[in-house]
Amino acid sequence: LIVAIAIAGFFFGPEAVRGEIVGQVRGLVGTEGARAVQAMLEGASQPSSSVTATVVGLLTFFIGATGAFLELQTALNAIWRVKPREDPPLRAARAMLVQRFVSFGLVIGVGFLLLVSLVVSAGLAALNKYLGSAFPGFTIMWEGLNVLVSLGVITLLFAMIYKILPDVELQWRHVWVGGLVTAGFFTVGKQLIGLYLGTSGVASTYGAAGSVVVLLVWVYYSAQVVLLGAEFTREYVEEFGERVRPSEHATGDPAPLSPEQ
Repeated sequence: LIVAIAIAGFFFGPEAVRGEIVGQVRGLVGTEGARAVQAMLEGASQPSSSVTATVVGLLTFFIGATGAFLELQTALNAIWRVKPREDPPLRAARAMLVQRFVSFGLVIGVGFLLLVSLVVSAGLAALNKYLGSAFPGFTIMWEGLNVLVSLGVITLLFAMIYKILPDVELQWRHVWVGGLVTAGFFTVGKQLIGLYLGTSGVASTYGAAGSVVVLLVWVYYSAQVVLLGAEFTREYVEEFGERVRPSEHATGDPAPLSPEQ
């Protein structure tokens, strides 16, 4: 989120983008979860007066952001039944460094996807403002377009994750269906989990820590959706009997041919 705000904020202003993101998060996890995200974003955006603290903060951010994607890569490798090759120390260190930068590239990619989503949403909102009063039916169309834009951005995001992160040689045709199915689960599920969080009293049960608990519940659900989508993608590839091979830095048998083949 910090990188996404930095990229989109270059064009729209950090405060405007931060407010838009918090508004989107509020729609996903409710008011309590949005408060937790807002507090974390405000704390992370405070400038440091020390050069050393700034450097340490940037390094910590880089390691933390890429580490999250590396953990996801490990989970996806387990789903595809591959594991990193045991290379000599120097080659293994180089491969790990490359993986770090690839993961950070995905973080940057998320920022650009957010930028595209904000631009399109802003354009649709402007059209709705000027055409909504003249054409009452346009408001319904605008809501539908907003859903399609959101679904398209999320589909592209999941497709990128399934294509780039696992240590297998996948084609884009392998991941588009899985990305779309995962985006569908994500879009429908966010409404259900939002309804659950709003009616279950989770936030009030845990008092001051309620906002953090709500956020953790949402993160857990999102992780399950991502892994379920990865399982669906693998089954989809195996169903059509396509051979998927591990990358040059991995070993295993990711997707054997179906028995009929």
